[in-house]
Amino acid sequence: MSCALTSGLIEPDGGVVFETKYFHAHQDVAYPIKGLIILASKRHIKSFDELTEEEKTDYIHVLTKIRQAQREILNIEYVYYFYNEDTFHHFHTWMVPRYEWMYEFGRSIESVRPALLHARNQMNDTENIEEVTTAIDLLKKELNK
Repeated sequence: MSCALTSGLIEPDGGVVFETKYFHAHQDVAYPIKGLIILASKRHIKSFDELTEEEKTDYIHVLTKIRQAQREILNIEYVYYFYNEDTFHHFHTWMVPRYEWMYEFGRSIESVRPALLHARNQMNDTENIEEVTTAIDLLKKELNK
């Protein structure tokens, strides 16, 4: 799936949020949380230490640019960042915003997975999907100007 997304073969729901020579950012709508972004490498690598110097510079620049837009455009105060190396697809980082409703699952890193599952299973209604889609559009507009 990541190969198809980063190569443009498949268009993610809501479209590409931002793209550079080395990275591709999109919303994972399977978890309909406003502002949740996945930043994936276009090159097929698994680990952070496989990034070239140019890719490292681009990665930090893009990650920072997305985070700034999350804060300024969507008023997202806190974000959790995740990346794992035991995957069969492209190196990618999840940028998961922290919202008040998530505190019912706790305040630590262990609370993120239950919050993601709650969003996937309980927040797939039309109203929330519209909010997520609007957030995607706002981020795209800001990041691509």
